[in-house]
Amino acid sequence: MHTGRHFLQIPGPTNTPLPILSALAIPTIDHRGPEFQKLGADVLKRVKLVFRTEQPVIIYPASGTGAWEAALVNTLSPGDKVLMFQTGWFATLWSKMAAKLGIAAEFLEGDWRTGADANRIEQRLRADTTHEIKAVCVVHNETSTGVTSDIAAVRAAVDAAGHPALLMVDTISSLGSIDYRHDAWGVDVTVAGSQKGLMLPPGLSFNAVSPKAREAAKTARLPRSFWDWEDMIAANTTGFFPYTPATNMLQGLKVALDMLLDEGLENVFARHARAAEATRRAVRHWGLEIQCTNEAEYSGVLTAVRLPEGHSADHLRAEILARSNMSLGNGLGPLADRVFRIGHLGDFHDLMVTGTLSGVEMGLAACGVPHNPGGVDAAMRWLSGNSAPRALAS
Repeated sequence: MHTGRHFLQIPGPTNTPLPILSALAIPTIDHRGPEFQKLGADVLKRVKLVFRTEQPVIIYPASGTGAWEAALVNTLSPGDKVLMFQTGWFATLWSKMAAKLGIAAEFLEGDWRTGADANRIEQRLRADTTHEIKAVCVVHNETSTGVTSDIAAVRAAVDAAGHPALLMVDTISSLGSIDYRHDAWGVDVTVAGSQKGLMLPPGLSFNAVSPKAREAAKTARLPRSFWDWEDMIAANTTGFFPYTPATNMLQGLKVALDMLLDEGLENVFARHARAAEATRRAVRHWGLEIQCTNEAEYSGVLTAVRLPEGHSADHLRAEILARSNMSLGNGLGPLADRVFRIGHLGDFHDLMVTGTLSGVEMGLAACGVPHNPGGVDAAMRWLSGNSAPRALAS
C-alpha cells in the first residue's frame, strides 16, 4: 500500500487532468442525437488547430496502432514499397506492421540515438528513378529513445529529390507537446493518439490527411472497411460518425482541446521544453548519459537515460516504484534494461518535474548507481532562473 498519489512519469499514457476525467464521467449521450452532433462538429473542427491543418482529421475509436494501419491501408496497394527510417522501437513496429499488410518496407538503418537522416532519405529517393517507393514514413518523436526528427527537413529532402512519394508522420508522442505543422511541413498523413499530449486515456486515434493522400486512396487496393477515410469524412460533415464512436472519449477530447487552446499551443510547447531542459540538467549533473546524442534532436516530452554498464535499469525502476510510488518508462528492444525513460509531458508543472527528479535521485542512491548527488538542485536552480510562461505563472 502507498499513501499519496501515484507519479505516472512514463512517456504515455500520461496523467489525465481532473476536468477531463469529469467529462469522461458524464453520462453517455445518444450518438445519433442533436447533443452529440454539436459535440462532434466542435471537436472535429477544433482538433485541426492542434494538427495545424485545414484538412480533414479523422478520429477512430482505437489506439495509435490503429492509426498506423489506417494510414497504410488507405493509401497503398499490395506489394507497394515504402521507405522507413529506423529511429527506434516504434519505427520498427510500424515497419513490421507494413510487412504484415503485404507492403514492402525498406528500412534505412539507424543507431537508436539520432533521428531520421534527411540526406540519406533524399539519396535513396534520387536513386528510385522509377518511383517504386510510394511513401516515406517517419516517426516524429521516437518514444523509445527521446529523439525528435526534423520533419521539415524530411519534406525538403523529398522535394529536392523530385519524388512523388507520400510523406507519413507518426506524432503519437509529440502532438500537443512539441511544435508540429501538418500543412506547413507538407505532410500527407499524420498519425496520432489520445493518450499523450492530448492528456486523455488511450482510446482515440487520428489521421490528418492531405488532398494528395485522399487522391491516392482512390486507387489504393489494400482491404479497408473500418479504417476507410471517405466513409468517415462523409459522415463527419454533419458532425456524426459512420459507426458507433467513443462518445465519452469525445466528451473528454472537447475538454482537452479547451485546455490546450486556452493555454495556447506556444505556451504548451514552451512548458514541455522547460521541463525537458530541467530534466536533462539533472541527468548531466548526475553524470549519467542521455540516449539522444544530438542536442538539436532532444525530445521535449521524454528523456531516455542510460545506466552505466553492470547496472540494471529495470531494477532501478522497480526500486523507485517501491520507494516512491512512481512509474518510469522501461527500455525497449535493444535498450531493454539499459535505459529508463522519464516522461515530462501532458498535465504537469514545475513541482511535478522536481518531484519526479527527486524520486529518481533517491532511487539512484538506493540502488548504488554511481552518480553525483545534487541533480535535483541543478534542475531547481535552472527552473528558478527561467520564468514560466505568463499563463502558467499566475
